[in-house]
Amino acid sequence: MDKNWSEKNKEMQSLLSRETTFGSAVDLLLELREDIFERIGQIVSNYPREAFYQMPFPGADGYHSKTLAYSIWHIFRIEDIVAHEMIAGDRQILFADGFCDTVHSPIITTGNELSGNEIAEFSRQLDIAQLYQYAREVKESTDRMLKRLEYTDLKRGFGEETAEKLRKTGCVSADEKANWLIAYWCGKDIRGLIRMPLSRHWIMHTEAMFRIKNKLCKMARKGVDPIAYCGFSCNHCFLGEWCGSCRTPYNACSFARVSPGGKCPNAVCCAEKGIDGCYACDSLETCEKGFYAPSNDGAAAAKAQAMYIQKHGKKAFLKAHDRLHEKYDFAKTQEILGRDCMEGLRILEEN
Repeated sequence: MDKNWSEKNKEMQSLLSRETTFGSAVDLLLELREDIFERIGQIVSNYPREAFYQMPFPGADGYHSKTLAYSIWHIFRIEDIVAHEMIAGDRQILFADGFCDTVHSPIITTGNELSGNEIAEFSRQLDIAQLYQYAREVKESTDRMLKRLEYTDLKRGFGEETAEKLRKTGCVSADEKANWLIAYWCGKDIRGLIRMPLSRHWIMHTEAMFRIKNKLCKMARKGVDPIAYCGFSCNHCFLGEWCGSCRTPYNACSFARVSPGGKCPNAVCCAEKGIDGCYACDSLETCEKGFYAPSNDGAAAAKAQAMYIQKHGKKAFLKAHDRLHEKYDFAKTQEILGRDCMEGLRILEEN
């Protein structure tokens, strides 16, 4: 479990047990949920559609055996059902806001009954943008509900009447892999539902999503040139677990994420010129596009690396990077190469 999330969750659980700290517990829970949801949003915005129905760990024992799309659906269908049918006693977001149609889901259940290829085929049918919007609205609706809760509400429990209500909605499959959920939820009071699924359930499935996307990025980069168009080494990049390289559809580099169409200006320029990378361009030293923009604090370091490749080639560059990482402990190259491209080039050449 992510250490920061784990610590926040543990503290929230403790604060939730006392009336004097209940308000602080809600504030910390909302902070935790916002942090996790931001990471889910990064996954949604950074990866191609096919990433959401791939199963890189088929048959594995764990939540990472699913897909990215299934994970999002599952987290927020359970929350929608629990928050609205049980705690708030009102209409689920899926139906109230029309997402039943726009997400294009063939089911309204939590998805627990699905397995193997069923999960992949289910995921393939979903509109990911609408799925994410559905997740956001469920999250925001639950956040508002949490802010309205009083400490005295936490002990409110649920009985057979609630269980029967849930069965009648058809939102939990009668399949044995799913129908246990109703008894599980109804065996808790509101405090228990806050602890699971409104917090810990998010953490478990989001961390599984990280494992899935990390594997997909690794698979995407297999056999692909490890040198980015701008001259960075993907093998040594601190975004290695998030990015599948600008030479694949899994590009999640920092400039790609803030550029039109999710494409870094350096990559676009190289494609237009028909060259392998910025290091093959005669205008390299004076270029101010993309990573080389003066406003980028890593511009000089980026250009120094491309200039090194231009002079010594890719193999020598990768070996120089290996030596730098053996000698220094750093994440971003500007920490070592500095903010002057000629000085950065000198450092690379001396290592």
